[in-house]
Amino acid sequence: MKPAFWARRAHKWIGLVVGVQALLWMISGVYMTVVSLDIIHGDHLAHMQEAPLDATAQRIDPAAMANRYPGITSYRLKRLHGKEVFEIHQDERSVLLDAVTGTPVSPLDKATVQSLAVSIYQGDADVRSVEWITRAPQEVATRPVPMWAVHFADRGATTLYFSPDTGALLARRHSLWRWFDFLWMFHIMDYEERSDVNNNLLRVSAAIGLCLALSGVWLLFYSFRRRAAA
Repeated sequence: MKPAFWARRAHKWIGLVVGVQALLWMISGVYMTVVSLDIIHGDHLAHMQEAPLDATAQRIDPAAMANRYPGITSYRLKRLHGKEVFEIHQDERSVLLDAVTGTPVSPLDKATVQSLAVSIYQGDADVRSVEWITRAPQEVATRPVPMWAVHFADRGATTLYFSPDTGALLARRHSLWRWFDFLWMFHIMDYEERSDVNNNLLRVSAAIGLCLALSGVWLLFYSFRRRAAA
């Protein structure tokens, strides 16, 4: 068969592949434009607002706390679920202490985390389940483990993730966020988690684009040559 036949066929199929990816870019781009980032972030689903501290309350002396827990690099006083606690940091370790007695209150247990989640949740659905996680799912892959996941039985399948050591709200996840993450993968062609695979995908994409351009140039050259011959 003539080279022009293969060039035409290659151009057609490569164009189809590029066209599918372009369609995915458009669909994902429309979703990202229509759905507000404020909604995607899920700030409307849960608010952790610390109440003012009691200036007259009796608390453990910081020096005594430092003697009891040597190696403290920093600490802060905060209110967690209506109770004053010290959040202390020892290198990479974080612990919550009762602000009055200095006794540890972390890691937080299941009942405490569920109660905390219900208190900050802005919806009206019940808790569906509470899960102890030692291996982070993809949607919170960058968050430290272990963590607590509190799942709510609402339309958006809301999940709130908490640190068992500090009680911090690590992430808010819901259906619209998950769709955003899924479409974002197509938008940036991030089809694998491993960076070396992503780099290979970029090289393949560049090669496909180059082949599409070269086949188009060949067809254009062939068309002009046929006209000249005629």
